[in-house]
Amino acid sequence: QVQLVESGGGLVQPGGSLRLSCAASRIIVSSYAMSWYRQAPGKQRELVAGITRDGTTNYDDSVKGRFTISRDNAQNTVYLQMLSLKPEDTAVYYCNAHRLLYAREYDYWGQGTQVTVSS
Repeated sequence: QVQLVESGGGLVQPGGSLRLSCAASRIIVSSYAMSWYRQAPGKQRELVAGITRDGTTNYDDSVKGRFTISRDNAQNTVYLQMLSLKPEDTAVYYCNAHRLLYAREYDYWGQGTQVTVSS
């Protein structure tokens, strides 16, 4: 069974930093488009950052210049480095793996990790 296990969340003060990890099993992260989403209370889940199979990255405007998504193929893990955190970054962060292969869609989600930015 495919598993995406997020870790690294927690409570941090405004201006602080965190690094989230998404460790994958039963899939190879470099064969998937990997993304981080977040969902704040009362809001819809939104895309934060993504990295394609060829390593191209994309970011929501709200996190550009502060967040960096990366992939470690040897560890089969995707990271989200978050700097200069703001209270509005508070949310549950989810890892997603997506692939379209021979017209079949593969889509997997982790269980989420809570990030709280507060003084």
